[in-house]
Amino acid sequence: MGDRWTGLLHGLVGNKAAPADVLLRLLGHEDEWVRRAVARRAVLPQEVIEAVLVHPDRGVRAAFAENAGADPDQRARLVDDPAPGVHLALAIGPMPYRQRVAPLPDWAYERLLNHPKALVRQELVTWGGTPAHVLAGLADHEEPLFRQAACRAWYRLADEARERLLDDEDPDVRQAAALRVCHEDEERTTWLVDRLGEAWPVGEVLAKGRLTRELAERVVAEGERLAAIAGNPSLPRDLVARLAVDPDPLVRLQVSARPELSESERAAIDFTVGAEDRLPVLDWVWERREDAAFLRECARSPHTWLRRSAAVCPGLPSDTVELLAQDEDFAVRLLLAEFHPEPPPELLLDLYLHGTHRAVGMLVTRPGFPAAGLAARFGDSPDPVSRRLALRDPGMEPELLDRLSRDPQTRAYAARDPRLPVARIRELLADPDPEATAGAQAAAANPALPAEDMRRLLDRAGV
Repeated sequence: MGDRWTGLLHGLVGNKAAPADVLLRLLGHEDEWVRRAVARRAVLPQEVIEAVLVHPDRGVRAAFAENAGADPDQRARLVDDPAPGVHLALAIGPMPYRQRVAPLPDWAYERLLNHPKALVRQELVTWGGTPAHVLAGLADHEEPLFRQAACRAWYRLADEARERLLDDEDPDVRQAAALRVCHEDEERTTWLVDRLGEAWPVGEVLAKGRLTRELAERVVAEGERLAAIAGNPSLPRDLVARLAVDPDPLVRLQVSARPELSESERAAIDFTVGAEDRLPVLDWVWERREDAAFLRECARSPHTWLRRSAAVCPGLPSDTVELLAQDEDFAVRLLLAEFHPEPPPELLLDLYLHGTHRAVGMLVTRPGFPAAGLAARFGDSPDPVSRRLALRDPGMEPELLDRLSRDPQTRAYAARDPRLPVARIRELLADPDPEATAGAQAAAANPALPAEDMRRLLDRAGV
């Protein structure tokens, strides 16, 4: 089969209106990607699910095991699959970006926890999808890795279980438990720092663990992990003052964002925040993410890091939202647009049109992204990115939609629009020009394409 036909089938797999018989035929296609893409669809008719669960291609069944949109009760049926590799995929589970996945039923976790293959059991408790109530039940498990996983459900554990884990015979379990309490336990903070050496978690321990005077002085004297310790809440004030004038600009930046400092004290520190600096949300700001008065202060701070941290907090009052929407720092505006439940529509549009950051493409999916009037504003724009916005306008004229479906730079976007007449969708599907392949593939994904056309397409493709 030629690449053109494969592309059309790829488009058809993503067609939300594809009926069950079309999807069943695609499940039998020779192209591995096509088969497995069917199993990854968020919505599948029950008869297609039944076919997926017994499909001869193990990869199809594994793809369904990792489907974030699938009903977890249906995914759980794969516990009885004959292939351990499918059980492994089920144990690892879906890992979508910033999307919460419904957990499997408890009986499925019980089966996987007792799986004969050690790797399946291990992956189940290693990855983050296993619910906390399941992990909490592992606190007294005979395998250390399981007890270690139970520490991720620390706040669900009884005090007695926590004490047992903190004194566990296995040092890795003790480490996992100590990481949960080091912010209030000097002794365990010191033990963790000595045990970890240069290993990755030591930075987190030095940033959040409760420090003894001796440990703090030792780390400062060594001079190797100063950026980690510079923001620690328990760092003695004289050491804070010393690090405020450290030669390393990253250390000075960390000191400048300490919660106890006044704005004048921050201003006295020589620090900079670059436009491309990737800074985490400050813990002490996030802890007060619903405190409107506090967030208002952070949003008015001259310190860019405080304003960036405030921008992601859901408790921002409306006047502060408007203030941050005009912020001089691009990252502040982008974070506000990305995380606030109701970002200003014009901010979303402005960032989309003028931003160069790779994240701006997701802005069209945010609630409140403007739609009405975009056709009149951008339908004739010389910029193709702006012209595509016209397709979001519910009042767009049919003539403009037709024109955009013939524009090489907007054709693939217009071809998916369900308002496009069926006759034009068919023209796009039949266009043999290699330059129009993307448009044809998008037309195959158009939900306005009649089911009989989908079937004819499969017939002609030999599926």
